[in-house]
Amino acid sequence: MRQNLPESFQIQMQALLGDEYGAYLESFDVPPGVGLRVNTAKWSPADAAGHLNVPLRPVPWTDNGFYCDGRERLAKDPYYYAGLYYLQEPSAMAPARFLPVKPGDRVLDLCAAPGGKSTELGVRLRGEGLLWANDISSSRAKALLKNLERFGVANLCVSSETPERLAERYPGFFDSVLVDAPCSGEGMFRRDPDMVKDWEKRGPAYYAPLQREILRQAAALLRPGGYLMYSTCTFSELEDEGNVRWLLKCVPEMEIAPLEVFPGAVGGKGLTGCLRLFPHKVEGEGHFLALMRKKPADAGGCGRSEETADAAAGERAEMTVSGVADDRKSGGVPKKAGRADDRKSGQTAKEFTGAGSRAGGPAAEAVPFLDKCRMDWDAKRFLLNGDTLYYLPEDFVPAPGLRYLRTGLCVGTVRKGRFEPSQAMAMALNQDTFADCISFAHGDERLVRYLKGETVFLNENEAERQGWQLLCVDGFGLGFVKASGRTLKNQYSPGWRWM
Repeated sequence: MRQNLPESFQIQMQALLGDEYGAYLESFDVPPGVGLRVNTAKWSPADAAGHLNVPLRPVPWTDNGFYCDGRERLAKDPYYYAGLYYLQEPSAMAPARFLPVKPGDRVLDLCAAPGGKSTELGVRLRGEGLLWANDISSSRAKALLKNLERFGVANLCVSSETPERLAERYPGFFDSVLVDAPCSGEGMFRRDPDMVKDWEKRGPAYYAPLQREILRQAAALLRPGGYLMYSTCTFSELEDEGNVRWLLKCVPEMEIAPLEVFPGAVGGKGLTGCLRLFPHKVEGEGHFLALMRKKPADAGGCGRSEETADAAAGERAEMTVSGVADDRKSGGVPKKAGRADDRKSGQTAKEFTGAGSRAGGPAAEAVPFLDKCRMDWDAKRFLLNGDTLYYLPEDFVPAPGLRYLRTGLCVGTVRKGRFEPSQAMAMALNQDTFADCISFAHGDERLVRYLKGETVFLNENEAERQGWQLLCVDGFGLGFVKASGRTLKNQYSPGWRWM
């Protein structure tokens, strides 16, 4: 592979690495590693080590990441379909790990597909606040949504928009923003040789201006005192430290928030506080990280205050739109749904969805299902769009005119007068949070049949069931079935099935 590296790239890396260049070339003789990151909202690292029949070695820069073998088998495991872990290149785990995030924050992953970093950010919010995951590519955003829903992230918004349009509608709104920017991909040459061909067509000089525009909009989206993580999987100084210097000059209220160098990592080239990971120094393909902070308004920053950001949210509430279904046409104008404060107030989901409530009609059909959910619902956060019921993140009001794939948790849809819970809802539940569950042990062959979309059956020694049941693997939700005696009619989403 190293014999195929472009000459101009080799010259660049020799200048960057000096005496270490030979060790870097030798890293191409080592097969790329496989990484597994545990979903700590559902499982613990100790659980993973005890239940997965593969050796796991800790990734040094994150406490829920591991090196492992057998990627193909791990991607075919029922635990994977239950959202208990994500398969991710180890060095790519670093940006989400080092971005300051706490429950209740508003967090934006601006270039999020396929979702490796977003899933970790969503888990760290612990169901509080808002995770907004965006990707400009609609097809990639669909894969992003699936990964987030598989992980059970409910307080989410997924969009397919330009950073500029988001910044126009949500200036100063987010506590943290992650920009894992599209780049020339020099850190992926070992894993994906086709990246070399792309580099020869569109190298650092092509990507740097795009990255700068994304960074400028990301800074506008950030509240004063908030954090911006910029990362790439490339080694180019133009795309890495060069872009950070540009942003600091262009947006003077931004400043470096220094990252601590850990074993194997090195500091930035001529820019203190950044981190670099190289494949000859760590077990990973390589990454660049720079954490920046927008100065608080009283420290000379000219960004919007938290109060101003909340006022903007209030303005959006005046033209609130409904949760938007997946089949909404790109660029279409969403239907009006009234002001946010006009929604039915109350203490329970049943009060909101009852026939006498503002929602009425289809939402009332959800009451028997919602009564089985052992969840702390806030009635004011339910929103009905057509026949589909959504549960919005706290204090979130969608802005008109944006291309949404999802606004909140899709609870379910009324079809032919009957409520059908969604696949996303199944992934947000488990045997402790839903009254009617059927749990099969991990090795039960019925799990694979279910994941393939087949009808499955209870054994003679298993009690008969009726109606909607959450099918689980060792207590973790996989999807729903419609039970009639010992026959379990498969309701697993076709787009999620075992292939």
